[in-house]
Amino acid sequence: MAYVLALDQGTTSSRAILFDEAGGIAAVAQHEFQQFYPQPGWVEHDPTEILTSQLSCAVEVLGRAGALPRDVAAIGITNQRETVIVWDRATGKAIHPAIVWQDRRTAAQCQALEESGLGEEVSAKTGLVLDPYFSATKVAWILDHVPGARTRADRGELAFGTVDSWLIWHLTSGARHVTDVTNASRTLLFNIVQGEWDAELLRIFGIPQSMLPQVVWSSQKIGEVTTTLGLGGIAIAGVAGDQQAALFGQLCWQAGQAKNTYGTGCFLLQNIGTGVEGNGTGFVRSKHRLITTLAASAHRRLEYAFEGSIFIGGAVVQWLRDNLKLIGSSAEVEALAASVPDTGGVVFVPAFVGLGAPHWDPNASGLLIGLRRDTNPGHIARAALESIAFQVADVLEAVQSETGTPLGALRVDGGAAVNDLLMQFQADVLGVPVVRPKVTETTALGAAYLAGLASGFWSGPEDLHARRQGDRRFEPRMDAAKRTERRDYWRQAVDRCRNWTA
Repeated sequence: MAYVLALDQGTTSSRAILFDEAGGIAAVAQHEFQQFYPQPGWVEHDPTEILTSQLSCAVEVLGRAGALPRDVAAIGITNQRETVIVWDRATGKAIHPAIVWQDRRTAAQCQALEESGLGEEVSAKTGLVLDPYFSATKVAWILDHVPGARTRADRGELAFGTVDSWLIWHLTSGARHVTDVTNASRTLLFNIVQGEWDAELLRIFGIPQSMLPQVVWSSQKIGEVTTTLGLGGIAIAGVAGDQQAALFGQLCWQAGQAKNTYGTGCFLLQNIGTGVEGNGTGFVRSKHRLITTLAASAHRRLEYAFEGSIFIGGAVVQWLRDNLKLIGSSAEVEALAASVPDTGGVVFVPAFVGLGAPHWDPNASGLLIGLRRDTNPGHIARAALESIAFQVADVLEAVQSETGTPLGALRVDGGAAVNDLLMQFQADVLGVPVVRPKVTETTALGAAYLAGLASGFWSGPEDLHARRQGDRRFEPRMDAAKRTERRDYWRQAVDRCRNWTA
């Protein structure tokens, strides 16, 4: 067999990528899908559009490569995490639009749970914070707001899943209702110390056990595609949430190695392996409001990572395109930003849906300051790109304070990682090299690696290391004094956006 097929279901588009034995990309298909904003702070997707767009990509990519199902060793699935879909087990139809990870409608519920003193208990079991970002309160909201949903859930008629579960359910015609450990670890319902759904967490959030998928390892054969849409008979053998898939695809398999993915949001993960010496479980709590999450592993064991989640990363470029109409396509932003030598004093904090790590402030709002009479679109575009790098720097600073070990280099991937201007500024503001792999689609590559290892397409981890292709390295050029000055300006702007009241 010549290929592994990665289904990469993201926040704004669905993609399918065929990888060959060398880890190179043989073909790509991608379809964007619609975003819905019913109320301020609400973000929804159409679950059927998610499914159809992803299946269309899968069939299309085989056609582009001239491949047949028998040419594909396995399918690996990676997905936008935390996004919630609830569906009818009998019909397979969703009972409500998907509530997206960016959605903030349950902020008050999370705050009430925190004020009741439950935050510590939840964090001790899940490694997460009580925030609407995660899945549990979204599920509870659907059960409470769709007429009859809670009664039906109590009768066992409804299924809940993140997007991976939704896709696998339909790919296997309802035969498999599963999720992997990495996606389960993002729900606020999964005890990542014990590696199982937690009865007390289910009680806290009011979610029936019968709704939950079976939890599987990230790299194992789960089932075969039964759909007749040109994929029938291919084994599904790898599943991981997008950021854990990217960590795996970057070959960050040892404690201390870190990557940042520049997607709709930004997600910095550092592998902490089996935890600090003497901690038998491997679970380590963050002291600086980072998330502890489960990492994807080829060894079928619980491995951990620190994560800092940034809600608005590449989405700020979409905002420039769709809201301000400064560019016609996202690819144009680099040229516009490079048309000026600096931001001209403009600072942009894109807290459109609050701030994630290390602040976790759902009430923060976006801020654009430093405007002058000569400010032009180039200054705003450059400030937008720099805002991505500054947020990553804040998270990395928190990660380094946890480990006490300076990072030698930051590995990067994702759509915005192809932007050389952004990558150079990222190295400048961090003061450490930024390393970009030749294949930047490491989220999909990680899913392919997981599936390929489980199916025998690749012989083992050493085989993957041997096949890694050449990286590009961005060395920091900014002096320490300038770096400190720029970071100080940024922090002042963040403080203002957190204290702003409309």
